[in-house]
Amino acid sequence: MAAKTRTIELDEATASALESSAAERGLSVSEFVAGMAALQDASFALTSEEEDDLDRQWAAIKAGEPTIPHEEVAQWLRTWGTSEFKPWRR
Repeated sequence: MAAKTRTIELDEATASALESSAAERGLSVSEFVAGMAALQDASFALTSEEEDDLDRQWAAIKAGEPTIPHEEVAQWLRTWGTSEFKPWRR
């Protein structure tokens, strides 16, 4: 059975922003909005192991360990939600 659909009214600026953001990611507006709604409901709590790992990484950065240049990370982040996305590789 197909999912039931609804129409929601938006102002022109919001509708254009949603259309543009969805198109940049190769998604329909419905897919894009569904993804945004799922993110809002997602839990972002860290485990103690994840917190410890972040603490170790931060200590290494403060000690002068090399990091990834901002532009490389930004370029990778721009692929999120697009067909060009690939997992991060060092």
